[in-house]
Order: sequence, then C-alpha cells, then structure tokens
Amino acid sequence: MKKLLVALAFASFGSMAAPAVVSSDTVVEVNPIVEKFQALGLTVKDIKPSPIPGLKELITDKGVMYANETGQFLIQGTLIDLDNRVNLTEQALSGVRKSGVAEYTDSMIVYKAPEEKHQITVFTDITCGYCRKLHREIEDYLDAGITVRYLAFPRGGMRSEGYNDLMNVWCASDKLKAMTDAKAGEKVAKIDSCNAPVGEHYQLGQSFGITGTPAIILEDGTLIPGYQPAAALKAQLEAVQ
Repeated sequence: MKKLLVALAFASFGSMAAPAVVSSDTVVEVNPIVEKFQALGLTVKDIKPSPIPGLKELITDKGVMYANETGQFLIQGTLIDLDNRVNLTEQALSGVRKSGVAEYTDSMIVYKAPEEKHQITVFTDITCGYCRKLHREIEDYLDAGITVRYLAFPRGGMRSEGYNDLMNVWCASDKLKAMTDAKAGEKVAKIDSCNAPVGEHYQLGQSFGITGTPAIILEDGTLIPGYQPAAALKAQLEAVQ
C-alpha cells in the first residue's frame, strides 16, 4: 500500500484536465480517475456517487476505494454510516460479490448437499491449514444441507507453488477426488495442456477484498473471513433468510 500511495502522490502532480481520445469524427473524454488508477496498475470497473459530497465510490479489481472527482486524492478503507449503523463499503462489496460469483459458477468445484438448503462459495488454497480443516469436515456441511462450492485463491500469488497445485486440481478429470487428495497432502498429477481459470479466480477474490483463505461468501454476498464449523455456519445462514 505504501508503494501505491507514493505512486499516487507522483501521479497527482500531472495535469488535472480530463484526457481525450480523438477519433475521425468525435472526441471521447476519459475519466481522470480511470486514467490515474490505470497508471497505478488498478482497474476501475465502476464509479458511483458516494454518500459524501464530492467523493466517488470506486469498484476496482482490488476492492472498493474512494476518490475525489479529479482522482487526486485516494481513500482506501471502510466507510460507515454511524446514524444507521451501516458499513457502506461492505454493502457495496456484497453486491459485487454476488454478481461476480455468479459469473464463475461453471468453473467451481462443487460438493453438493443431498438435501440442499444453502450454498456457500469458498475461496480456498491447498496449503492453508484451516482450508484443510474445512474440507476434512465437508460431510458435516453436506449433512447440514450446505452445498460447498470452491473457487481457487493461491495465497502466494500466481507464481507460487500453491498456484501450480491448484491448477493441477482444477485440471484433473475427477476434480472432487483431486481436491480431497490435495487437501490431504497428496500430490495431484500435473497436466501441462490445461487452461484452468485459477488466475481468474484469484483476481476475482482480490476484487472482493479477500486477502486470505478460507474466505466464505454467503448467498447474499456477505464475506466471512476464515473457517466456520458447519453448525455455526448453518445458524448464520438461517438467520439471514
């Protein structure tokens, strides 16, 4: 984050005028916030007014941030409405998570409950101790009517051994068995020609504000960071219905 702030400080000395892209018959203005964030390696997916006058809510590939209209000032943190006791940043992210998860349902590894009552989406890693604990108790979740849907989140990044391990799992012909074997510490066969979306899952998790695993996304988009036993999770799921 220190590097990000330093880069932003240098970027703010540039021209404050909105840049323009000129074509043969029109001029299309580019939002200065988008341009400045691109220079920092951040992608701005959506810009909305925030409850604070002059401050914009930004949905980025690294979560929710806030900036003034010119992009000179950046705020990264949690915005809370004290009068109504509402975490506005989390509220914004919940909607982003729901829509984002829906885009990747076809590439999840799913352990379906026989009598499904709820679904959770879990960003997981192979070497994470609590990820392994959650998976050892997978039958408890299924018996509680909770379908567990896995997305990949290599904690060490896309050049780590964890990334390679997750690629092997997602490339396996029997993904359910491969996941169980990997969580038990067994090596999964490598398939060189596979193009599994592990990198996309990782970037998706980052845009949700996820930094560690396991990270559980509930049906309403709520994020639960860390392991939760099946009974406690069931009670929480039933409370938000």
